[in-house]
Amino acid sequence: MQKRKLGKSNLEVSALGLGCMGLSFGLGPAVDKQHGIAVIRAAVEQGVTFFDTAEVYGPFTNEELVGEALKPVRDQVAIATKFGFRIENGKQSGVDSRPEHIKEVAEASLKRLKTDRIDLLYQHRVDDGVPIEDVAGAVRDLIQQGKVKHFGLSEAGVKTIRRAHAVQPVTALQSEYSLWWREPEAAVIPTLEELGIGLVPFSPLGKGFLTGTINQDTKFDKNDFRNIVPRFTEENRKANQTVVDLIARFAQQKKATPAQIALAWLLAQKPWIVPIPGTTKLHRLEENLGAANVTLTADDIRQLDEATSSVEVQGARYPEELQKLVGR
Repeated sequence: MQKRKLGKSNLEVSALGLGCMGLSFGLGPAVDKQHGIAVIRAAVEQGVTFFDTAEVYGPFTNEELVGEALKPVRDQVAIATKFGFRIENGKQSGVDSRPEHIKEVAEASLKRLKTDRIDLLYQHRVDDGVPIEDVAGAVRDLIQQGKVKHFGLSEAGVKTIRRAHAVQPVTALQSEYSLWWREPEAAVIPTLEELGIGLVPFSPLGKGFLTGTINQDTKFDKNDFRNIVPRFTEENRKANQTVVDLIARFAQQKKATPAQIALAWLLAQKPWIVPIPGTTKLHRLEENLGAANVTLTADDIRQLDEATSSVEVQGARYPEELQKLVGR
């Protein structure tokens, strides 16, 4: 698979990474451990060198799974994980980016990941109670100690990105970005371009919706996060089907799948964008990675942009209490 550099950093990774969260958390029951290891190792065999996890996925179990799966190939891959939540009695409870907490989390993550360094350490969500300069300083200390290689932010707003970058260069911003969530184009992406920071889009397939395999009648598992997402109410799924139908028609012309078109569109936006689609299924992994071989011309991009921008996507991407944590 082709490689890409995240911004001006020397962090070079496969053009598509693997988001590992759904193997353990968020999208229904966790997969069997051996199956999870098989999916991650299949990604390695197909050229993926960039794997995304976080302490809060599980909590803790996803880091353990990723650590075990990647241990035999540790020096061939880059692992990204995240700090920034308080975890009490096995549940996430509020944000916590105090420097001493960051350092404790990093030590615990290193153990779970069975490694001596974290390639990319993100602040998972901005903590209004801690100046971002203190957060960046804590990660800078970890970088100086060799425990962390690169600093990242997740779902941060432009002012926060600039302030953090002034203390410790930010290698990547992780944020939702896809054909049905294009808000980052307004201010975030131009800022990243100016500062030389890479973008790692999560939910590049719209939490599965852009694959065309979800419709208004789909029933989600009781533990599935999408049950509380306004965009995924039955009514909004019905309204948003138009976007998927447009992508599906385009995919037919290109002899590709809707998922491959959605990912190829992201890859065509900037050379420093590295999407991290997640999946629990081996055949979907293969399908997603096939997107790296789909070439979209400037005319293709224009047609896709025109078609999809004429549709107003219905429903917020987060429930209100979670929306408060993003873009700060």
